[in-house]
Amino acid sequence: MDSTFTPSTALQRLKSGEQFSLGELLPYVYGELKGMARAQMRHQRANHTLQASALVNAVYLKLERSPIINWEGREHFFASAARAMRQVLIDHARTANRAKRGGDMQRRELRDDRAEEQQHETLDLLILNEALEKLGQEHERKEQVVEMRYFAGLSEQEIAEVLGVSTKTVERDWAFAQAWLARELR
Repeated sequence: MDSTFTPSTALQRLKSGEQFSLGELLPYVYGELKGMARAQMRHQRANHTLQASALVNAVYLKLERSPIINWEGREHFFASAARAMRQVLIDHARTANRAKRGGDMQRRELRDDRAEEQQHETLDLLILNEALEKLGQEHERKEQVVEMRYFAGLSEQEIAEVLGVSTKTVERDWAFAQAWLARELR
């Protein structure tokens, strides 16, 4: 890729069939990935040990280690990034939860309200992930819609392009998934 590319033109050239390695593409999408990561970190507790830059780096490594993917454009790339971001956040939450159960052998007072609050937030993310996995077993596309909407912040139109369905179908899937998850998480 030459230096006249912008993030949007680099991703649009993917749509036209050009193939780029993740390393070639990263400079053009890093800002958007960091924006996604910042948005996700706003949902986490204030003293979360994972920072937005570290989350982007972990997503990059996860994407780099995945089987060869030929992204078909911006939406497809960010759908893959959303899945990777979800996996990184879940892995981080599981590790934190393991540590809270004694994996780090750190002594905690029973009345440590802060530790209880942190554990609650970690468990919330793990519970959400379990619910999403259960939703995916019954309705795979609806799980993908939630993942792309929540973790990547893609619009309904962008999600429709990735999934090859109409925007109305995505709207229905999103509404269904929200209701299903609300019921499941009660």
